[in-house]
Amino acid sequence: MPPFKVDPRRRLLVRHRQNPILTAHDWPYFVNTVFNPGAVRLPSGETLLLCRVEDCSGQSHLSAARSADGVTGWQIDPLPTLAPKPEDHPEEIWGIEDPRVVWVAELDAYAVTYTAWSQEGPGVALALTRDFRAFERHGMVMHPEDKDAALLPRRIGGRWALIHRPAPPHAPANIYMSFSPDLKHWGDRTVILQARRGGWWDANKIGLSTPLIETAQGWLMMYHGVRTTAAGCLYRIGLALFDLEDPTRCLRRGTKWIMGPELDYERTGDVGDVVFPCGYTRGDDEDTLKVYYGAADTAIGLASGSIREMLDWLEHNSADADFGTG
Repeated sequence: MPPFKVDPRRRLLVRHRQNPILTAHDWPYFVNTVFNPGAVRLPSGETLLLCRVEDCSGQSHLSAARSADGVTGWQIDPLPTLAPKPEDHPEEIWGIEDPRVVWVAELDAYAVTYTAWSQEGPGVALALTRDFRAFERHGMVMHPEDKDAALLPRRIGGRWALIHRPAPPHAPANIYMSFSPDLKHWGDRTVILQARRGGWWDANKIGLSTPLIETAQGWLMMYHGVRTTAAGCLYRIGLALFDLEDPTRCLRRGTKWIMGPELDYERTGDVGDVVFPCGYTRGDDEDTLKVYYGAADTAIGLASGSIREMLDWLEHNSADADFGTG
């Protein structure tokens, strides 16, 4: 058979015609906005989105929405699913945000990483759950200022691996990986993807989007790049590929973004010009992705794509991992 090659005119992520699929008007209690959901496909076949919900205090909590087809008929928890608990976890005093959800077979649980807003700033917190009803909080595992984190679903070289994005003041924001023997003590922090410099779409500030996608060719990463313009910031999505056994080693990095804010619900909202995926589900064919994203920090959109097409695109539109960082 001839080698597979994606049509260069085809979009790698195609928006669902019913977008936005969830807004604040769908919520059973009064809220300001809903966005940036983690996503999993449950054993029942249902899709569960763990959504960031901002109330009218300006602070956020997490709320679960379930759907048989991942598009319509959402059943939303009548009360917050995971709310800040500052009396026991002071790191959550100003809310919790932007979850990423990964099934970890060794733990027989879902690992939820999220941003906890403490008085010192945003840090990475971890919780485990089996049913999205009860949560075992592990507290803050990466201290401020840090966010955009997801656990890898299996150990690497006998250790757990966490992708995260520290943001030191007055310095570029790069993507890192840290390791732990026990999910409590973390070290060996390593930069795995640097923000480019200059006029690139991903110059100066990048961060993880969805959890990594395991493929035969490597760990496929969707990441966001932030370009600062005279009119404000643009949040767009790009791709990179990392070695399966050494995920600190970048194999390919796309030179172009694959999705950016275009439609009204992505351009206009509480924070305009933002597309921000935090979760995906994988189809029975192991190739089809449903990618769930926050739109303008106001609503939730859905875009579909093919892993095979993304890998092919990277093969023909990639550069060295450090290209453009000088």
